[in-house]
Amino acid sequence: MEKAVEMINIVKKFPGVVANDDVNLTVFKGEIHAIVGENGAGKTTLMNQLYGLLQPDSGEIRIFGQPVKFKGPRDAIAKGIGMVHQHFMLVNNLTVAENVVLGAETTKGFIFDLKTARKKVEELSKSYGLLVDPIAKIEDLPVGMQQRVEIIKTLYRGAEILILDEPTAVLTPQETKELFGILRKLKESGKTIIFISHKLEEVMEISDRITVMRQGKVVGVLNKHETNPKEIARLMVGRDVVFTVEKLPANPKEVVLRVEDLWVKDYRHLDAVKGVSFEVRAGEIYGIAGVAGNGQTELVEALTGLRKIEKGKVIFLGQDVTNKSVRELRQLGLAHIPEDRHKYGLVLQFPAYYNVILGRHNRQPFAKSGFLVHREIYSFAEKLLEEFDVRPRNIKMLGGNFSGGNQQKLVVAREMSAMPKLIVVSQPTRGLDVGATEFIHRILIKLRDSGVAILLVSMELDEILSLSDRLAVMYRGEFMGEVDPKKVSIGEIGLMMTGHRVETVGGTEK
Repeated sequence: MEKAVEMINIVKKFPGVVANDDVNLTVFKGEIHAIVGENGAGKTTLMNQLYGLLQPDSGEIRIFGQPVKFKGPRDAIAKGIGMVHQHFMLVNNLTVAENVVLGAETTKGFIFDLKTARKKVEELSKSYGLLVDPIAKIEDLPVGMQQRVEIIKTLYRGAEILILDEPTAVLTPQETKELFGILRKLKESGKTIIFISHKLEEVMEISDRITVMRQGKVVGVLNKHETNPKEIARLMVGRDVVFTVEKLPANPKEVVLRVEDLWVKDYRHLDAVKGVSFEVRAGEIYGIAGVAGNGQTELVEALTGLRKIEKGKVIFLGQDVTNKSVRELRQLGLAHIPEDRHKYGLVLQFPAYYNVILGRHNRQPFAKSGFLVHREIYSFAEKLLEEFDVRPRNIKMLGGNFSGGNQQKLVVAREMSAMPKLIVVSQPTRGLDVGATEFIHRILIKLRDSGVAILLVSMELDEILSLSDRLAVMYRGEFMGEVDPKKVSIGEIGLMMTGHRVETVGGTEK
């Protein structure tokens, strides 16, 4: 078989860490090749070198047998390589169409032909089932829609070798299925696909061969038909991984959060949350499922002080906190793990030791008489990075320089260490590997068992069904019903996610 990509003895070092340690990778033409590994294993660093964003310290890259040295992505694109990044490479104040054609603009003479660009984006998005408004600005789109734009942008350039870094992290199961159909068509037409994912069931479904990385090295190359998720996870983490969530029955106590007839508008000033009411008790996990874009984001932002509540009430610990500020809510004992860690979770230009005290930076022991107490901050940060297995253990490393999964761990560590009364968790394991996901699930159950009230919003059906004690499904801003996760079927949940309203008791329709 012809070799589309060869990466030979690749070494890439950053201060304090060897990201790629003598890595060898071979990808054949016309195959879907998965690369898996823990957060910080070096997967994205390796692919960034293949795409020209980084240059190897040593080693050689060959594309279809020809040695190449990429000075930047433009060189890689010229050689037929495209990449969909885990963290979006989009210009927020430009439209979808402008982002898609950026660098490959259609012109009439010397003038940018916006009309043709929009038409091409519309045709492309329709043909691949990735529907998105070409005239919408990126900054106004939810995370899931932004991911679609990245996929469309890469397909628009018609690359021969397509790198997908966690492409399904924000897609629904149906969208993932559609994407896999596209990937299979691309493969049939002779395209080569490199697929980075933490979701082992996806890897087993879509890939032909699998390269496993751990701590910057390749620890195995497997044929899909000769392996299984347990073996892959063991190679990734270096130990056996528990895939099921182990928990005792909940022991819910007093109501911590009461939401009454809540109405919230989206960025277009249209109703995104329509009269939602529910309660979350101490010692339980209340889950909200639903396809992205059905009001979950606006609901979470309203509850955490990030978005104005138009009508209704939010009662927290018996106190009316409707439209209270983020700071006031945090001081009362509310913690928040946001779906977009870059926008609301971290300050990427700050070192880890500042990121882990955000929200408490003005209080003791981290501040005294208006000044930061760095001795306490450093000590706390070192303890937290160790406890939550953030890699590397470098408290001075900037937030933006950690891998996506380790950035998520920083956010989770900060919020969960604040001893909250209520924690609002949105997509907690997005972009996390199986070992880190197992760890986060264990922490959530531990918090719930200690009496913390947890509101969990997730697009991962397996995750929300296994973690939740009670579960609501949201569709077009409304709750379609509340069910017992132990007794409801995925089919019932799927119906509710498409707008089938049910009144249920223990998963049985009245």
